[in-house]
Amino acid sequence: MISVFLADDDAAFRRVYRRLFDRTEGFRVAGEAADGVDAVRLIRALHPAVALFDVQMPGGDGLTAAEKVIRETHTRVIVLTTFDLDEYVYRALSLGASGFLLKNAAPAEVLQAVRAVHAGHATLAPEVTARLVRQFAPPAQPHPFAAGVLSARELQVVRLVARGMSNQQIADELRLSLETVRTYLRRLFAKLGVNDRTHLAVLAHTAGLLHEPR
Repeated sequence: MISVFLADDDAAFRRVYRRLFDRTEGFRVAGEAADGVDAVRLIRALHPAVALFDVQMPGGDGLTAAEKVIRETHTRVIVLTTFDLDEYVYRALSLGASGFLLKNAAPAEVLQAVRAVHAGHATLAPEVTARLVRQFAPPAQPHPFAAGVLSARELQVVRLVARGMSNQQIADELRLSLETVRTYLRRLFAKLGVNDRTHLAVLAHTAGLLHEPR
């Protein structure tokens, strides 16, 4: 059971997501708050596994409150906001947030993101990943896949990761088991010298892999 905390000053938003989590097997809402001060206080007391934080709330902005939660508790934080601004993305990630999603994300995406973060992974909105790639990837690099390091199936997995697909979506797309996809990812991380999915996506974009046929 994954316990979730909702920190958002929009009561309608909290109501919708409380209903979503309460009606989905494997989740429960541990608590909610409409401002940053209450969010920090309640998370310290309730110890939820994952907290969804809006960026702008009364009582100190959401990112300041999120920073306290990240620094002082074991709760993992996902920033979920309508504000698709680079300054928020970079600040949230630099503070140690485990995810950054936009409020236009489908409910299934939010559920998958919470599952992923609870399992120790990071998750970013596809739009955010693309901007980070453009910001940090070198303009031109030798193709890291040209020497036949990866199998055809491994290349397929890399491309789907770079497109922002979750492990379950990759499994469905390639008709593989979820554990097989995880095995492929572990193998890819080792072969390519990366530590996580975001770095794998950056490598694929840098190499121009998404411009090749699927």
